[in-house]
Amino acid sequence: MIEIIVPQNKQKERIDKFLTHELSDFSRSRIQQLIDEEKITINGFPTKANHRVKTSELIRIVIPTPKKLELLPQNIPLKIVFEDTHLIVVNKEAGMVVHPAFGNYSGTLVNALLYYCKNLSSVNDYLRPGIVHRLDKDTSGLLVVAKDDVTHRRLAEQFMNRTIKREYLTIVWGLMKEESGRIEMCLARSRKDRTKMIIQSEGKLAITNYQVLEDHRICSLLKIKLETGRTHQIRAHMSHLGHPVVGDPTYGGRHKSILGLSQKDRRYGIQMLKMMPRQALHARCIGFIHPISQKWLYFESELPNDMEALLKWIKSNDVNFQA
Repeated sequence: MIEIIVPQNKQKERIDKFLTHELSDFSRSRIQQLIDEEKITINGFPTKANHRVKTSELIRIVIPTPKKLELLPQNIPLKIVFEDTHLIVVNKEAGMVVHPAFGNYSGTLVNALLYYCKNLSSVNDYLRPGIVHRLDKDTSGLLVVAKDDVTHRRLAEQFMNRTIKREYLTIVWGLMKEESGRIEMCLARSRKDRTKMIIQSEGKLAITNYQVLEDHRICSLLKIKLETGRTHQIRAHMSHLGHPVVGDPTYGGRHKSILGLSQKDRRYGIQMLKMMPRQALHARCIGFIHPISQKWLYFESELPNDMEALLKWIKSNDVNFQA
């Protein structure tokens, strides 16, 4: 149970909004769900989400014990790039969630791995067997999975020490001022929207290096090298620079990015979005020292069909454009 006393001189605001700020690990929708289930009371009585808190009110929150999910193996096709007795390198398709979570129980990479492979590391909690790092649901590309705990820990050390090579390809809105650059900005989860990461000095350091590969009419193709692996790092950093990833609904990469364009360019941008319903971000390569053999391994994957098709369309429609 959590108890909170509303502080003196606190401005009246909705209890769901107040608790979202007070409880950083809970989303507003989760708070509202607890209120509906009468798990949140004020001075001992159930409340409503629109109740406006008052000074000295005693708020009690009862957190239900979560039900343990049963992980089910599922026969889902996987693109295996490399496999030995210690690890697997997978080329994940866009749209696949890496591991189950509450509200998303099946169809994940973990469900597929459990069907494909009986041995996965147990270093993480039971929902993430074998998962050393992750990619966002709508990001495609290469991901390494550990089959045993020793391999997992040694791979994790390489990620922590920033010795693993990771490169991404992404299409972003606009033309970059510099041909290359380094972004060093701390990231933290937004308290207003728990699904987003924001630039915040109190957050964790995130380092992104970019290089422009191609300039096009209203967008650019970039190569991204990561030194850190924070949640939504590339998407949040590029959005902060004013060049959100094309198709990214969370960080302004959809219709918000074409509002200021000319009528002609706006039609161009709308067609791009029709072709790219997800964020145009692909984990193109990964390189690391094999935890057991100590040999350097390096893998590359081609652009997925949707990004390849979008770039082909962009190039065919850039005839009258000069950078």
